[in-house]
Amino acid sequence: MTQQTASHGPKVVAAIPCHNEQQFIGDIVRSAQKYVDRVVVVDDGSSDGTSRSAEQAGAMVVRHGANEGPGRAYRSCFEAAHSFGADILVTLDGDGQHQPDELPRILDPLLAGEADLVIGSRFLNDYEIRRYRKFGIDVITWLYNLGSDVKVVDAQSCYRGYSRRALDTLRITESGFGFSVELLVQARQRGLVIKEVPVSCIYHPHSHSINPVIHGVGVALMVVKHRLKSLWVRPSGASDSARTSR
Repeated sequence: MTQQTASHGPKVVAAIPCHNEQQFIGDIVRSAQKYVDRVVVVDDGSSDGTSRSAEQAGAMVVRHGANEGPGRAYRSCFEAAHSFGADILVTLDGDGQHQPDELPRILDPLLAGEADLVIGSRFLNDYEIRRYRKFGIDVITWLYNLGSDVKVVDAQSCYRGYSRRALDTLRITESGFGFSVELLVQARQRGLVIKEVPVSCIYHPHSHSINPVIHGVGVALMVVKHRLKSLWVRPSGASDSARTSR
């Protein structure tokens, strides 16, 4: 699907949350525009020219006056998708880790009605990643999978696609990185179909990230929190009934 033909089918929005990504954001926006109807950049309180570069590349920019955290930035992505009446939302990072030309891999299962939530997984192929980083992701993913028939191999990838059903169902309450697992716990709890597809991921010296140990511990605690919450607070008639496919 290209930007020219997208208007004849489901309305697709790509949303890119970022903070101080002037170096990368213009190229990412221009590449993503080939596959979607609209690109939205959520500038989470950047102090550089991120917003200007995104606008010059053709994106619609939502700007936070201060850095409010990744969860709040992703909530703005969802809000933008709702405001544009999107049938599909795809989220990708603004620091060059995710490849916009892999957007069709995320979109195809959603356009075919095969999934409600598509995860761009780094680990379905033989992807090389530093051991300390992989260990943290594995622990978080294990905690998410523990005791459930609905399992994934990459619970931390934020290269994702959401159907209209997912957009209408899922709610982000976390302001930090715990939002990524919060959404997966909700999706599983509410019976959404989850699919994983292989994507690449490029870690480079200019990628913005926090200490992986601090990040991993914080998100692991959020997994426990939201899994326990899901046991006590369930919608009427809900069960751990989501399905995964690859």
